[in-house]
Amino acid sequence: MAEQNVHSPCNFPTIDRCDSAGRVKHTVVADMDGTLLRGRSSFPYFALVAFEVGGILRLLFLLLATPLIGILYYYISESAGIRVLIFASFAGARVSDIESVARAVLPKFYSSDLHPETWRVFSACGRRCVLTANPRVMVEGFLKDYLGVDMVLGTEIGSYKGRATGLVRSPGILVGTNKANALEKAFKDTSAPDIGIGDRKTDFPFMKLCKEGYIVPPNPEVEAVTHDKLPKPLVFHDGRLVQKLNPLMALLTILWIPVGFLLACLRIAAGALLPMPLVYYAFWALGVRVTVKGTPPPPAKKSTGQTGVLFICSHRTLLDPIFLSTALGRPIPAVTYSLSRLSEIISPIKTVRLSRDRVTDANMIKKLLEEGDLVICPEGTTCREPFLLRFSALFAELTDELVPVAMTNKMSMFHGTTARGWKGLDPFYFFMNPSPAYEVTFLNKLPYELTCSSGKSSHDVANYIQRTIAATLSYECTGFTRKDKYRALAGNDGSVVEKPKLAANKVMGC
Repeated sequence: MAEQNVHSPCNFPTIDRCDSAGRVKHTVVADMDGTLLRGRSSFPYFALVAFEVGGILRLLFLLLATPLIGILYYYISESAGIRVLIFASFAGARVSDIESVARAVLPKFYSSDLHPETWRVFSACGRRCVLTANPRVMVEGFLKDYLGVDMVLGTEIGSYKGRATGLVRSPGILVGTNKANALEKAFKDTSAPDIGIGDRKTDFPFMKLCKEGYIVPPNPEVEAVTHDKLPKPLVFHDGRLVQKLNPLMALLTILWIPVGFLLACLRIAAGALLPMPLVYYAFWALGVRVTVKGTPPPPAKKSTGQTGVLFICSHRTLLDPIFLSTALGRPIPAVTYSLSRLSEIISPIKTVRLSRDRVTDANMIKKLLEEGDLVICPEGTTCREPFLLRFSALFAELTDELVPVAMTNKMSMFHGTTARGWKGLDPFYFFMNPSPAYEVTFLNKLPYELTCSSGKSSHDVANYIQRTIAATLSYECTGFTRKDKYRALAGNDGSVVEKPKLAANKVMGC
């Protein structure tokens, strides 16, 4: 590196004074916590990794270590505190599991905490580098895949036979002079970075190596960057936790889980054992809110030869058909793409698995419709964000009796879906929320002139229903499929293990 910043440590201007115009050929280097992100504490992200990799016991271990981490961090050294934080979160965990959480879980939370002023400057530069004390394995996937970062310099963790030791490799935790040395080594054959951005004194050494240096003052009131300003939309994410966990929230979560599990068992038992007309009231009594909008069609009359109605639902959790039945007050059979054996056993409605063979599935659905009403979720898998995945068009070829249903839900503590974990626990996690809610909106039956019998193609019908449901929910239509989701979150499509990147252009307006 040929040039160095001449600023003294106290003379760095604040980030709002940095002109972001004409920076496309410039290189920017930024710290992460408190700089690129609004939050200055990395505890919430380590807590996410601890829970997703090791469950409640690992999270408890991290929480018990928190007082020691705080004492070391504030009274001994920042490096010592981070070492204990890494050890408590990572020791003994499979490195592949940590990488999986970093790819599928953390981007959702990181992207919700981007600092607007730092992002204004950072995104304007053509070459982007992040220099952080966080383990590189935690942050690299998000930074490169979602923010277009070219280089990530972070703390390297030690491993043995595929498991993290909890120790760090040379040169240790990247703080202070270690950060400066890492930056100098990375840019030894090129000119100094144009912009260095940090938020604390331990960032000053690397900031002085840059041509310009800017400080990000603490401002807890600043609003995060909205998702529409990110280079790539975040459609898919995994993990059980809805919120980031500070130490207090971590403690409350640990204390709630045993209580929540018993409550979930009671709610599931009520749904499975009570007559369907009573389930709606039982759910309300047990804190599960069910809101019904629109006017559903009456049951099909077999005596007149009338075939059943096919309810076309947006897919939020595997409980969608159950809450549809709850809203109707009568059990409606559901065809499913994949369902765990436990979920089938405890389900209060009939479930029929699709074989993914087009002819076989078509014949089965026609036969079920002859017996009465039926529900299907043509997305084939769930999506948590306000997007609808591509609708499979098979259903449109089988009947003209199509009723779109817009399903949405609210969870405050746990997500009721998973791509990486055991799906059999999905209903338990949903019902473990203190007061989960479902909103079921029945839309108008599809007019005859918009069905396949009137000459419309099955894809036109499916796309029309997708757009109709999306407009009702204020969601966005996409061309993503089940395979896209599992490739993004689990690194495979169910048969071949790989880690392709999702193309941002699959998101399209409705």
